[in-house]
Amino acid sequence: MSIRINNIFLDLDEPEKNLRLKIAKKLRISPEEIKDYKIVKEAIDARKKDSIKFNYSLEAKCNGEEKLIERLRDKDIFFQDTEVAMDIAFGSKPMINRPLIVGMGPAGLFAGLVMAKNGYRPIIIERGEPIEERTTTVNNFWKTGNLNVESNVQFGEGGAGTFSDGKLTTRIKDKRCDYILQELVKAGAPEEIIYMGKPHIGTDILKNVVINIRKQIIAYGGEIRFNSRLDSLTVKDGKLTSALVNGEEIPCENLLLAIGHSSRDTYIMLKDIGVKLTPKAFAIGVRVEHLRNLIDENQYGRFAEHPRLRAANYRLTHTSEKTKRAVYSFCMCPGGEVVAATSEEGRLVVNGMSYYKRDLDNSNSAIVVTVNPGDFEDDSPLSGMEFQRHYEKLAYNLGGGGYIAPVQLVEDFLKDRKSKILGSVTPSYKPGYELREMKNCLPNFVVETLKEGLVSFDRKIKGFASSDAIITGIETRTSAPVKIDRNERLECVDIRGLFPAGEGAGYAGGIISAAVDGVKCAESIMKDLAPKN
Repeated sequence: MSIRINNIFLDLDEPEKNLRLKIAKKLRISPEEIKDYKIVKEAIDARKKDSIKFNYSLEAKCNGEEKLIERLRDKDIFFQDTEVAMDIAFGSKPMINRPLIVGMGPAGLFAGLVMAKNGYRPIIIERGEPIEERTTTVNNFWKTGNLNVESNVQFGEGGAGTFSDGKLTTRIKDKRCDYILQELVKAGAPEEIIYMGKPHIGTDILKNVVINIRKQIIAYGGEIRFNSRLDSLTVKDGKLTSALVNGEEIPCENLLLAIGHSSRDTYIMLKDIGVKLTPKAFAIGVRVEHLRNLIDENQYGRFAEHPRLRAANYRLTHTSEKTKRAVYSFCMCPGGEVVAATSEEGRLVVNGMSYYKRDLDNSNSAIVVTVNPGDFEDDSPLSGMEFQRHYEKLAYNLGGGGYIAPVQLVEDFLKDRKSKILGSVTPSYKPGYELREMKNCLPNFVVETLKEGLVSFDRKIKGFASSDAIITGIETRTSAPVKIDRNERLECVDIRGLFPAGEGAGYAGGIISAAVDGVKCAESIMKDLAPKN
């Protein structure tokens, strides 16, 4: 336990060492009485453009803490439990075969780390390549349009988040979140992710972090097999008995399925063997791109170039009066770029990516519209997936093939006219782009909702819908189009021993929440089984 102090402010040019003085003032004690303190959260308060400040939450240790809190009676000062160690229960049932983990995104990676550390020696299979080879493969795709359908932005070590922004923001409240952040720091992530209000790692640093976690898993007795795709499962009397991987049958009684939201062939296989899949809502839309300094100036005013301020972030939402649908920004990448992110031939998908410094010329974000199961042509479990495929194919054809993306000025999109020339924003997308009308690769209700949303967002961020802003299409992989139903043990309702986890199973929406869900599924397996000696 330690004292938590909220709402300690520093001016932009005020040194961080002044925090001790401000803590002492808040607690009404001398600075010398503070034994130690640490930053728990740091956020930028930019509500007043002429007076931007840093807002801190801190933990401090000093003498007579209980009497101090009782005397002060301040809502910003209270005791905080600082314990982040997880209380894992271990079972006694002998383990016949090692647990199998399918997928090495956040859910599979952290499930593997927790199980390996506790003596369960999991086998992790990943259809894509290790980071080192995957990076070369992805860069080649962005340069030439030569797609590897097994190893790409969606598939491979680290999952889809590896080629994104490495954003760690989450809305879930779970002690495991702190555990995940601490493990990331141990593996080489910046320590600031522990306390930053909107933490991110950046794809450049995240790659090395993932490699270091892989090395830990192996050091603790785990086994990792790359270029290994799950082909099918064998089930007898409702119980998993084995998995077929690259034609090899691997006996297993416990399989943690962390496939990510784009393993469409795996969804089809699961449906064929009778696993209950439920269509779920997701969102589709475009990537909007502005000059970074436009977004920075809107957020920070005259302080936009201040060295202590990072590239500005934003989060925007609007509900359309006409369509009654939500349109919102998603996966905002300050100082980043728009990237090709498909995993299937003849279909085009875009995503956003930033490096740690977020210092490239443009800032981008997905602007997406909610899509519900009622929008699909039928009520089959995979109708949402086919909905995605349909519009990805339209986008591919609209760009002219070769994974060339359609691009349009926001102003022209709003006025239903084809763009003839670009302004100050140069599209960052590779392998290339063509000026096209975006409405030709999106559902009509998405087009109408996007238009209304862009106009609304322009009122909040001046210039958001300016003649220079561009949109690149299309973004469809915001989340899984299905949910794999599971019981209170986090086990598939149809197959005992199968544990669907993370974003691909429909139970997470980002790096941290997926990692937490993977750990929870691993805990459920460990609670039943005794570790290997």
